[in-house]
Amino acid sequence: MTHPLQCVSLVLILATFLVADSQIASAQRVFKAGAAQVDVTPREPVPLWGYGDRHAKLSEGTLDPLMATAVVIQAGKNKVAIVGLDIGRSPVEDSLQRIREQIKTKADIDVSFIAGSHTHHGPVVELSDKPGRGRGRFDAAVRYAKQLEEGIIEAIVTADAKCVDAQIATGTVTLENFNRNRHSSIAPAPCDTLLSVMRLTRNEDGASIATVVNFTAHPTTLPSDSCQFSSDYVGPMRQLIEKELGGQAVFMQGAAGDISTNRGPFGDHIAYGQALGRAVIKLSGELKPESVASPSIKVREERFVFESRTDFRNPIVQGVYSVAFFPELIANFVDEYSDGIRPRLTVVMLNKEIALVGVSGEFFCNHAIRLRERARVQGLFFFGYCNGYHQYFPTIEGAAEGKYGADEQVAPVQVGAGETMMNTALTWIYQLQGKLARSQPAAQ
Repeated sequence: MTHPLQCVSLVLILATFLVADSQIASAQRVFKAGAAQVDVTPREPVPLWGYGDRHAKLSEGTLDPLMATAVVIQAGKNKVAIVGLDIGRSPVEDSLQRIREQIKTKADIDVSFIAGSHTHHGPVVELSDKPGRGRGRFDAAVRYAKQLEEGIIEAIVTADAKCVDAQIATGTVTLENFNRNRHSSIAPAPCDTLLSVMRLTRNEDGASIATVVNFTAHPTTLPSDSCQFSSDYVGPMRQLIEKELGGQAVFMQGAAGDISTNRGPFGDHIAYGQALGRAVIKLSGELKPESVASPSIKVREERFVFESRTDFRNPIVQGVYSVAFFPELIANFVDEYSDGIRPRLTVVMLNKEIALVGVSGEFFCNHAIRLRERARVQGLFFFGYCNGYHQYFPTIEGAAEGKYGADEQVAPVQVGAGETMMNTALTWIYQLQGKLARSQPAAQ
């Protein structure tokens, strides 16, 4: 006969397991989001990024502020940060690693997409505190690197602190006449006309937390002789979205290596940005954010090593680049490419349905178009200029056609590197969904 005390003990043990199981299940169902922004406009004159004809000319004030806009998403126990920057590229490798260490320590965030909008009216960020690489001549730019790091960290940590129970929706629409292929003369030239939007709203009342905008067009609508800081069309777009929808707008540039804006139907950078913002608002109005039944974040990230078509160790080559830009900038690029071209690929599967793909360079648009066609997911967001910067990645046919953006001067990476990375991204997407074994190698 079982003693009554034994029965009580068994009941207590069973209850303990049930409570623990319930807590685990509750943690696994967590889906939260938060957003924030921080002004990262340089406080001192520094060289401007993007147009070679400026060389080392310093900035001359601010047309509109440069922002770091961040959204943090928590799915289950894992978190991802998505950060849009009003600068030409993402931070350099050392800076990126310091940022990632801090957001891990302060917010327990393991994975991040930190990307530049590619505005050509932002600061040079490559200069470093070393002789011949920034120290002495460009001390203000060296100081700015620390300001930028602190601003990005603050934006992410603040966004994390604001996380609340959230709902999500994604959608796309094709936009005609907003962009054009600036590279190819072969008709029909490829052009990524897809606008992708992610809406995150509060469970409690449906209020907007963030609108993530992914579109493809070089922010070069302002002339090179203007030396004021500006977000180009991105700032006016964000302002309109935030005014109409509330929450934080975060812009993430796509595979814009061969794609520029088509401002003809719209006017200046403000009118263009507002037109793009209206398209985002219209699409967002058609989306219906919903709670996530099985939240999850799964990630793969890797740095590749490719040969360079340009010998950066050759003093003559260095001299030519130094004249085209300026010596301190080129010295830092030479250091970066001393062990080959090492781009980073980051892939996150969110809730097994939404793919986030980040690449550290200016990828030609067909890379993104073909990846979306092959991935067959509910939504695929392609983030260029993300988690590093390794210049242009033309398609193989683009490299064969040549011209700016595909030539070895600005696209030093070996031909076919972009295709290799996209095949790897595709393989990872299927692996992270459980449709391919993890050991399955990517096609080269």
